[in-house]
Amino acid sequence: MTTRKLNSKSASRGLNVVALGGGTGLSTLLRGLKEYVTRRRDDSGKRLQPIADLTAIVTVTDDGGSSGRLRRENRILPPGDIRNCMVALSQDEALLSHLFQYRFHAGRGLTGHNFGNLFLAALTHVTGDFAEAVRVSSKVLAIRGRIFPSTVSNVSLIATLQDGRKVHGETRITASRKPIKKLGLLPRSVRALPKAVEAIQQADLILLGPGSLYTSILPNLLIPDVAHAVAASRAPRVYVANLMTQPGETSGYALADHLRAIQRHTTDRVIDWIVANRQPVSPEVARRYRAQGAEPVTIDIPELQKLGYRVVLDDLLEEHGVLRHNPARLARLLLEEFLSNAAAGVQGK
Repeated sequence: MTTRKLNSKSASRGLNVVALGGGTGLSTLLRGLKEYVTRRRDDSGKRLQPIADLTAIVTVTDDGGSSGRLRRENRILPPGDIRNCMVALSQDEALLSHLFQYRFHAGRGLTGHNFGNLFLAALTHVTGDFAEAVRVSSKVLAIRGRIFPSTVSNVSLIATLQDGRKVHGETRITASRKPIKKLGLLPRSVRALPKAVEAIQQADLILLGPGSLYTSILPNLLIPDVAHAVAASRAPRVYVANLMTQPGETSGYALADHLRAIQRHTTDRVIDWIVANRQPVSPEVARRYRAQGAEPVTIDIPELQKLGYRVVLDDLLEEHGVLRHNPARLARLLLEEFLSNAAAGVQGK
């Protein structure tokens, strides 16, 4: 396989990994990768290249639930996806993590809010800066990595549907359950957080997904500074495919359709590799998802190859009532395929 050539200094100190996205998909990915931030061996005794710096770049277009209320009432960026990433990266996912995820079920004004969201909102007002509030909160949780919002601008989504209708806001876009023709940001001119761009520029591996195509993956790539930094990178750029389609937004989408949508919304190429699950979904779980309008994403390898992508398949499924990627298996695959081989090649010279 073709991977980025790493210099000996990079190989010896550990590698930089950047993951872009949002929602539960990004949290799942981070939960597996954090185990490799310190040097360790896998189950076979093989030493896997350590991650020196793990950075999550998180979309900030959420306008629903607790995040949406805090955004409207306190004029801060939505904290929910960032809170979930903090918990996923925390060294102790016990007491502090449960505290940050605690949701109030009573109290005027409190009902529905997460403690972590309120903590981030309060710190934003104390520090006067949302990104600084994220940094301080991350120290409290002693996370194994860094978390940046992709932008500190108050940005929202606007979608043009296939029928020509325009829908404003992430919540309404998701609720419309209509095919999307084009996605955009309001305001159109949005600057990326400089530290997020710097992390991409220094990355040895760039990961996109898993996550909702139109509300987790594309919002980051619609920020020109972010898309340009990913396009200019010589690191392997890997798209982790979703397990299931999303009702309305990606109904009927095969995997190649997801990639075509990304190509339509980006000026330059931002993905080289696809990692996808080959493990079948159990019939019972598949029936339950089908009743909600979701189907397993078809892995149409010939179409992906025509588009110029290289595909890695593995058994990555985890079923516990809901479908998720297995964090440990996914992380190990990514390091073995895209980091360990490259580093070994440098060290063997």
